[in-house]
Amino acid sequence: MHETLLILGGARSGKSARALTLAAEPPHVFVATAEALDAEMADRIARHRAERGDSWQVVEEPLDLAGAIAAHAAEGTTILVDCLTLWLSNLMHHGRDPEAETARLVAAIEAAPGRIVLVSNEIGLGLAPMNELGRAFRDAQGRLNQRIAAVADHVEFVAAGLPLTLKGGPR
Repeated sequence: MHETLLILGGARSGKSARALTLAAEPPHVFVATAEALDAEMADRIARHRAERGDSWQVVEEPLDLAGAIAAHAAEGTTILVDCLTLWLSNLMHHGRDPEAETARLVAAIEAAPGRIVLVSNEIGLGLAPMNELGRAFRDAQGRLNQRIAAVADHVEFVAAGLPLTLKGGPR
């Protein structure tokens, strides 16, 4: 059975914890998009690994998210992607085309057997960024979230640790 869930929220909203709850039953694969580019991020990644426990297969993939999903999707398996926002940032940093990569991602999601849970930040609720790069990122993140939400079976927005269902039934 194919199912796609999108969990949106702001920074530290509880969206990752909610996604972990929804993907708790093994077998499950955690696709991490973060890169440990400094000591603080390395510590953060280590803390997140410890919180998840040993039952997770972990795949670190900062750029080829479509490929990671295609390689690890299987009937009866849940893939948890955390998070689309870092993935988009990585794409832009490496000069990749976010629209083309989003199209590849959507195709991989639609073709994948099993369950996919994706985490993404909703960054469009704050002030308009002061520079061109910030505005380009905000706009690309909004388009990415809309494209994923359109193909997702279930979408939630998490604020203060509380999930609000935007699409699909309650969980």
